[in-house]
Amino acid sequence: METFDVAIIGSGLAGQSLALRLAEHRRVVIVTKRTLSDSASAWAQGGIAAVLDPADSVESHVSDTFDAGAGLNSRAATQHVVENSRRAIEWLIDRGVPFTRDEDTPTGYHLTREGGHSHRRIIHAADATGAAVQATLSHQVAAHPNITVLERHIAIDLIPGSKLGQTDRGCLGAYVLDIDNEHVKTLRASATVLATGGAGKVYVYTTNPDTATGDGIAMAWRAGCRVANMEFIQFHPTCLYHPQAKSFLVSEAVRGEGGLLRLPSGERFMPEHDPRAELAPRDIVARAIDFEMKKRGLDCVFLDISHKPAEFLKSHFPTILARCQELGIDITRQPIPVVPAAHYTCGGIVTDLQGRTDLPGLYAVGEATCTGLHGANRLASNSLLECVVFSEGIADAILAQPVLPPLPLPPWDESRVTDADEEIVISHNWEELRRFMWDYVGIVRTNKRLLRAQHRIRLLTREIDEFYANFRVTNDLIELRNLVTTADLIVRSALRRKESRGLHFSRDYPGTQSRPRDTVLRPRKTSAK
Repeated sequence: METFDVAIIGSGLAGQSLALRLAEHRRVVIVTKRTLSDSASAWAQGGIAAVLDPADSVESHVSDTFDAGAGLNSRAATQHVVENSRRAIEWLIDRGVPFTRDEDTPTGYHLTREGGHSHRRIIHAADATGAAVQATLSHQVAAHPNITVLERHIAIDLIPGSKLGQTDRGCLGAYVLDIDNEHVKTLRASATVLATGGAGKVYVYTTNPDTATGDGIAMAWRAGCRVANMEFIQFHPTCLYHPQAKSFLVSEAVRGEGGLLRLPSGERFMPEHDPRAELAPRDIVARAIDFEMKKRGLDCVFLDISHKPAEFLKSHFPTILARCQELGIDITRQPIPVVPAAHYTCGGIVTDLQGRTDLPGLYAVGEATCTGLHGANRLASNSLLECVVFSEGIADAILAQPVLPPLPLPPWDESRVTDADEEIVISHNWEELRRFMWDYVGIVRTNKRLLRAQHRIRLLTREIDEFYANFRVTNDLIELRNLVTTADLIVRSALRRKESRGLHFSRDYPGTQSRPRDTVLRPRKTSAK
């Protein structure tokens, strides 16, 4: 058993920024499934939205966020995040993040514009902002004496106090699997934070890394926490379509800087779908591409930025240019083949403005949460901002609480399990789940498809639960268990929404209700092992 003041599960921007804020006063452990630098944050290309330009305003950013979110956003959460956006960027700059400079602007930094934004307010580091931020913070996390990093460790489940008859103590830590040594550790902590990211791997096609398996959402649900708005899965309109280009995102900023979506004939189609054309919010652009592909039987559409000078593309989109060149696509001369792909989980664990969940001692931050900021559709580049702003609030909340004396916790019980003799069952179930979620719970939905998915999920759940109860846990089994739980939450939420709003488009309910309501799911009982 290992004891810390704070256990942070997840190593993206949310987890690392929180660890650095806490480490001067608390002993912190970061649990990460792969390496410290391997997260969805590191894959983010576009940048971070913030009110920095004197011509911009908090009111404008809030309005754009509500517009993209189809009015389902929380006014308090949106105002809180946007009002603190400048301080969040200043904190990152103070940490040494190398944002792209432009001395000809009032801010001294180059600000770009993305779909859904009415102003240039996206501060970035070329077209690899997430990687630049992650590299900067990872170096500082690794060097901090008060931060322990457990790489290649995956959390299995939280340890609620109710497990020991200590209901007043809330969350006491987590059980964690050391993947390489196949050993389960008990981590004891006064405060536990879920910073596990989203659930894009529940779908066949996604821009997310392989680690995005809904772990935090599933663990919180099993521990008795509410989740909300899980039906709102954002599909990024432009994922590179190429057999060798797994999960490669073509940034929103390409359209923000003048990129045009075209059919194979070269004809533009976005002006027919929305007056904002290529600068419409992501849900509109993704549905338009999906419509055109199905209508015409296309494998992909094309994003064309070749009309811009080659030097402009080299300076603004070096990562995209280089990756496309590797695949034989010269974006200075030809368009980029693209398709929509699952990109961001807008719903998640219900938290307040300081990241507190329904379980005392348990906090959540980043894509695993539903703070109310994103509503029914996340506005481009608001996600990294949310991570930094909320990490400050959670740090304040944790530091305001005393470190509680540790309780003795039971070790992980493996006395009645054996080694699995059919690992192929896990891989088959994984592929089946991701395929029917793509087919039945994708960009356009119907009740019939959703009910088909729900039936399949119930069958898979029984099979996975039996496997989980009888065999030793492995990384793949833990992720599969979490994915099927997350898929169930997505489908349940989608069936409850009797309208089309934001990212949830139903052919059975094409209209939008006058009063926006969150879809909140409440677990019946605590079921953590």
